[in-house]
Amino acid sequence: MTSPAAVSVKLYLWVFLGLISLTAVTTGISFMDLGENWNALAALTIAFIKAGLVVLYFMHVRFSPPLIGIVAGAGVFWLAILLVLLLSDVLTRG
Repeated sequence: MTSPAAVSVKLYLWVFLGLISLTAVTTGISFMDLGENWNALAALTIAFIKAGLVVLYFMHVRFSPPLIGIVAGAGVFWLAILLVLLLSDVLTRG
């Protein structure tokens, strides 16, 4: 078993600043009128980026063995399946 990689405080600070910046962008976009569905799409895109940063750095998936990345990817794939099934039901109702 290998020891976990030491992550520098500087990297954590950069990720934290990125998360704060993306939160400010999300707040700014919420006050703009981008069109019918573009506000939600922009907010969700930023939310997925922020979630990815949290999973990769604060949950140490980036510095973990490949199997951990596969399990995390399988969880995202499962979520995608559930969302597709949900939307296929909701969007086909009369």
